[in-house]
Amino acid sequence: MPKFNERTLERTKAAAPAATTGTPPHARATLALTSAATAVALMTYTAPAVTLPDTAAALHTPLSAQAWLLNGTPLGLAALLLVAGSLADDYGRRRVFLSGAVALGLTTALGGLATSTWAFTLARVAQGAASAAILASSLGLLVAAFPTPRGRLHATGVWGAFVSGGIAVGPLVAASLPSWRTAYLLLGAATLVVAGLGVGRLPESRAPRGGRPDTAGALTFGLALVALVAALTLGRDGWLRAPIMLLLAASVLLFGAFALVERRVRTPMIDLRLLRSRRFLASSAGGLFTGLTVIGLFSYVPALMQRTLGLSPLDTAWLVLLWSGLSFAVALQAKRLAGRVAPRWQLATGFLLHAAGALTMLGGLDAGSWTRLLPGFVLGGIGSGLLNAALPLLAVESVPLERAAMGSGAQQTLRYIGSCAGVALTIALATSSSGGLGQGTNVAIVVSAALAVVGAVSVVALRERA
Repeated sequence: MPKFNERTLERTKAAAPAATTGTPPHARATLALTSAATAVALMTYTAPAVTLPDTAAALHTPLSAQAWLLNGTPLGLAALLLVAGSLADDYGRRRVFLSGAVALGLTTALGGLATSTWAFTLARVAQGAASAAILASSLGLLVAAFPTPRGRLHATGVWGAFVSGGIAVGPLVAASLPSWRTAYLLLGAATLVVAGLGVGRLPESRAPRGGRPDTAGALTFGLALVALVAALTLGRDGWLRAPIMLLLAASVLLFGAFALVERRVRTPMIDLRLLRSRRFLASSAGGLFTGLTVIGLFSYVPALMQRTLGLSPLDTAWLVLLWSGLSFAVALQAKRLAGRVAPRWQLATGFLLHAAGALTMLGGLDAGSWTRLLPGFVLGGIGSGLLNAALPLLAVESVPLERAAMGSGAQQTLRYIGSCAGVALTIALATSSSGGLGQGTNVAIVVSAALAVVGAVSVVALRERA
C-alpha cells in the first residue's frame, strides 16, 4: 500500500478529474437547496431540546429513558453518515441527497404521530439516517458546484452557517407552535418541499471508482456504531452492568472486523491510509469534540432550565436563540478569516470560547436566575460559530476532492458519536448528584469545559508537518 501523507493528498487534489475543474450549472441553486435542507435537518435534530418535558409527558417516558428521545437522531446519523458519503460519491450525490430529503420528510411526520416512546425513538433514528444522506451528500454537491478554492470557501462558509441557523430556528419553531406534534408535521412538510424543488434544479455529480459496493464494510461499521451508541446511552444507569460491557465488546470486535474488511476490498468506504494524514485526524478530532462538548451540553441545558427555573418552552427557545443565533452570525462571517487563520486555529479558539462560556454558567441554576446564564450563551455561541465555519472546510480539504462526501461523512460521524456520548454524559452527571439538579449541572459544565480544552489541544497538536 503506498504511503499516504499530506503531499500525497495535495497531489491527488491537483490531479482531480476534469469534471471537478469546470463550474457546473445551477451552482447557486445547489448552494441554496443544500443549505436549506441542512437547516431543516438540524431543525428536526434540535426541536426536542425545548419540547423534551412535554414530549416525555405525552409519551409517558420515564427519566431513565429520556436520553433516547434526544439520542435517536444522532444514532441514525452516526451509523449511516460514512455509508451515505461513500454511496453519494460512487452512485450520485444528487440521488442520495433527494432520497434523504424525501425520507426525512416522511419520518419526521411519523415522529409527530408517534404515541409511544419506542415509536418516537425509532422515528428519530430513521430521521437521523435520512439526515445522514443529506449532510454527507451536501458537501460533495458543493465541491462539484464550486470547484475553485475561493468558491469552496464561500460555499462551505454559507453551508456551515446554515448548520448554526438550523440549530437556532429549530427550538424556536417547536416552542412557538401549539404542540410538539405540530412542529414535526410542519418540518416534515418543509423537507418534502425542498426535495421537490431539488428534482429539477440539482445537477448530478459522482466519483465512480469501479468495483462492487462495500456491503461488508457498511454492515460491520453500522452495527459497530449502533452497539457503541446504545452502550453510551444506556451507560448512564451504570457502566459496569453486563449489557453495557457486552455492547462495548461487540463494538470493539465489529470495528476490528471493519478495519480488516477495508484493507481487503477494492473500493473501501474509507481509505485507511487517511489515518496517516494529520489534516484528516484534525478534522475527525474537531468533529468528535464538537459533539462531545458543545452539542452534548447545549442539547440538555434547555430542559434543565425549564425544570429548575420554571421557564416555558418558548422562553427557553428565545434564550437558546441567543446562543445559536450568534453561532449563525459568526459562522457566516468567519469565512473572512480564511487565508489568515488556519482552520485548526479557528477550531481551537472555538473550543476555548465554549470552555470559557460554560464556566461562566456555573451556579446559574442554583441561583435561580436565567440572567446568570447569558454570558455563557454569548461566549458559547461565538465559539460554536467558529467551529461550524471551520469544520466543513476542513472536512473537504482533508481528503481528495473527489471523495468530499466521504470526508464529510467521516467527520460528521464522529461529531454525532460525540454528541451521543455528550448527551448521555450530561444527563448522567446532571441527574445523579445528591445535591440536586443545580449541583449536578455544575459538574456537567466543568466536565464539558475540560473536554473542550482537550479538543483545542488535540486539533493544534495535529498540525501538518512541513
